[in-house]
Amino acid sequence: MAARATGWTTPADVRAASLRSWNSGELLREATAPTGVHPRRRAIRHPSAAQLRTDYALAAAWAASWEPAPRGCALEHAPVGANTIGVNMLPSAAVFGTAADEIALLGLGREAARFAELARSVAELHPALGAWALRRPLELLKQGPDALTSARVALWLAANPRPGIYLRQLSLPGVHTKFVETHRRLIDEQLAVLAPERVPAGKNYSRRHGFLHAPDRVRLRFLDPAAAPAPGLADVEVTAAGFSALDLDVDRIVTTENLVNFLALPDAPRTLAVFGGGYGFSGLRDAAWLEGAEVLYWGDIDTHGFHILDQLRSHHPHVRSILMDEETLLAHRDFWGREDTPTHAALSHLTAEEAALYAALQTGGFAPQLRLEQELLRWDYVLGRLP
Repeated sequence: MAARATGWTTPADVRAASLRSWNSGELLREATAPTGVHPRRRAIRHPSAAQLRTDYALAAAWAASWEPAPRGCALEHAPVGANTIGVNMLPSAAVFGTAADEIALLGLGREAARFAELARSVAELHPALGAWALRRPLELLKQGPDALTSARVALWLAANPRPGIYLRQLSLPGVHTKFVETHRRLIDEQLAVLAPERVPAGKNYSRRHGFLHAPDRVRLRFLDPAAAPAPGLADVEVTAAGFSALDLDVDRIVTTENLVNFLALPDAPRTLAVFGGGYGFSGLRDAAWLEGAEVLYWGDIDTHGFHILDQLRSHHPHVRSILMDEETLLAHRDFWGREDTPTHAALSHLTAEEAALYAALQTGGFAPQLRLEQELLRWDYVLGRLP
C-alpha cells in the first residue's frame, strides 16, 4: 500500500494493464493473429535515487515484491543511485514475449485455448465468421458452442433471405424457436458479416427475416347487442385482414389500448369497441369502411399516446380523441406517473389543443416526463365524459 502511495509500479499494476488488454479482446486477437504488438514492454515506475536515500527500507521492500518476476514476463533492470548511495539495480520494465505470456500472467490459458478451438470451428463454417470471431473474441468465448449454432442459423438465413416458412419450421440441428429468440442479436450480428448488403428492418424478428408470422388480431365488443353477428358473440376476435374486410352496420367505433377499459365500456346503440395494443392498430389502419363511421380514440396522456393518435389519424383523418385533454390530466393529479422514454417525434395530425398538450408533455410543462395512464382515470369521470 505504501509503495502504491509513492506512485511506484507494482506487480498488480502490470497485471491490471494486461487484464485491460484481455477485456478489450486484444490478447485473444494477438494470440490468434499476431500484428507485431509483442514483444510488449510494460514500463515500471521505480524509486528515484533521492527516494532510495530518504526511504531505503520502503524501496527495498518494493524491489523484493518483484522477486520472482511475475509469471509470463521477464524483468529489465536499470541502475539507480550510482552517484549517491551506490548502484541499485531496480526493475524498470516487464517484457512479455508473446500474447500467450500475458495470458499466462492472468491465468487465463484455458480460456484462451477454448477460444482458439471455437474460432477455428466458426472459421470452418465460413471465413467471414472467422473474421467476426477476431472482432468479437469475448462474445465468442461467452457464447461458446451456442455461437456455432447461431452461426449455422445465420448461414441459413444468408442463403434463404425470404424463407416463407414459420420460424417453428426451421430444421437445423440444435435449433428451435426459443434458441433463435434468445440468440437473435448474435444471429443478426453474424448475418451482418455474411450478407452485409442486407439491412433487416422492423421490430418483429420473424417478419424482418422473411418468415411467416401469426397475423395481427383485432378484438371487438359490440356495445349494442343487436348489432352482434349472432347471439352470444358480442365479444369476438378476428385477424387484422378480416377486420379490414368487414363492413359493419355501426355508427360509432371506440378504440382503446387498455383491456379493462375495453371490457368495461357500457352498452351504447350502434357502437363497436375495438381493443388494440400500442402502435398495433394495423386492423384499423387498413379498414377503409371506417370512413363511414365516427371513430374515437382513447389512449394514455403521454407523448406515445399522442404519437399513436397521430399515426391512426394519418390513415383516418376523422378520428377524434377522447379523455386525452388538459382538463382530464389536471383532474387526476394524484395518478400522475412517469414516462420513461418519451418520444420527440414531430406530429402533424394533431388538433391545436392536442398539439399544445403534446408540446407541454415534451417540455415538462406540467411535470418532467409526465404520464397519465388511461386505466387510472376515475370511472365516474369517464362515464360522465364518454360521448
